[in-house]
Amino acid sequence: MSSTTTQPDTSYLLRKLHSFTGLLPVGAFLAEHFWSNSSALVSRAKYDATSQELQTIPFRLIVEWGGIFLPMLFHGGYGIYIWLRGKSNVSAYPWVGNWLYVTQRYTGLIAFAYIGWHLYTERWLTHGTSTYESVAMDMQNPWYLTFFVVGVLASSFHLGVGIWNFLCKWGLAATVRAQQAAGQFGALVGVAFSVVGILIILSFRFDWHPFSAYLPPTK
Repeated sequence: MSSTTTQPDTSYLLRKLHSFTGLLPVGAFLAEHFWSNSSALVSRAKYDATSQELQTIPFRLIVEWGGIFLPMLFHGGYGIYIWLRGKSNVSAYPWVGNWLYVTQRYTGLIAFAYIGWHLYTERWLTHGTSTYESVAMDMQNPWYLTFFVVGVLASSFHLGVGIWNFLCKWGLAATVRAQQAAGQFGALVGVAFSVVGILIILSFRFDWHPFSAYLPPTK
């Protein structure tokens, strides 16, 4: 028996890990980020309080590097590696799966750039002390606003398709019917994240707080 028959396929394992990190923790980070930023829909003060609370959690650096930064760098970096080595046959066979393959790669690149820039400007430059006012000022710049809209939509689409890929690759959706259900679930997640993300951007852009009624009445 040759040694190659007993050794795991490194590429296969890396692709499985790449698929997994796309869902956890990168997908979970995106979900948490949208959830916490949705506090802007309540009020300026609520957003600032939520931001401050996140910056004061115990072991923040360990959580950030171990649970966010390093997995995100691996997922983005290996995703680019797969993209550069992959071949698409969209022009010859314009099937839905092929279009999803290409779109997933481009949205992944946009999402990687968007999340990286967002972390750099809102985490590193401000040392995690960004406020509603500072983000709202950024959103008044039409180029910045466009970049955020495109980034949110690309990230949401990438996550939605990524969920479908994860469920299929990990054998959690083995049958045709299960794969169709996984695709529908991924599409639902992508649409939901897109809507929430755009609403958050509108809050900062127009000082809009549709859930301000949640605040306790002032005495």
